[in-house]
Amino acid sequence: MTEFQAWVLDGDRLCVDIAETPVGAVRLRSWAYTATRVPEYGSAVLLPTSLAIVVWSGVELSLGVGCYAVVPGGARIFGGAGLIIHTPEYRGLAQAGGPAEGDGRLNYIDGCSDTLLVCPARLGEPCLNLLHLPAGIDQTAHTHPSDRIGIILRGAGVCRTEQGDRPLVPGMFWRIPPDVVHSFHTRESFLDVFAWHPDSDFGPSHDAHPMLNRTIVEGVAASDPRRAAIRTR
Repeated sequence: MTEFQAWVLDGDRLCVDIAETPVGAVRLRSWAYTATRVPEYGSAVLLPTSLAIVVWSGVELSLGVGCYAVVPGGARIFGGAGLIIHTPEYRGLAQAGGPAEGDGRLNYIDGCSDTLLVCPARLGEPCLNLLHLPAGIDQTAHTHPSDRIGIILRGAGVCRTEQGDRPLVPGMFWRIPPDVVHSFHTRESFLDVFAWHPDSDFGPSHDAHPMLNRTIVEGVAASDPRRAAIRTR
């Protein structure tokens, strides 16, 4: 599939497999108002579109609209509805957050902003973002080198591709495959979008991370090449 995809489900279940991404296969599944199990291998990002209870590894929490969770090693979901982004070959760090703020904390393009909600655990690993478009935005047409997957959280707008304009409404699941030319547009309303990326171009590494960078030996950071001999290999 080489075009923008979007799903608004009413009783049906989403079942889409993406064969190749930077973290291997990705499986998109939905749940809706029944008990659901997340597989015990790999991990999954959960994006609810209505209030759900999630249980994993002795943790039980409520996830409402605007919340998110990364659940490695399996989980059970009770009630509610939403999107499951399952990565069988990649295991993320267990975490949950939200409700997501409206305005993004980082500048993006064309008046839009972004918040990095789930940071890459290591350089190049997946991340989850909240994209915020104020009212009256016309984005520059662009592409991404890897998939973009998520849900429409709040507001309204359209995604414009070579196939035309697709209206965007809250609760919609969506995917933009690699290298698809697209842009988001708003008029009277703002638009907030959860966007999961299977990769990233930054993040901590074995040779540069906050603990290492801020460990000082005789005035020199442990990440400095002059301290390479003391670093764990």
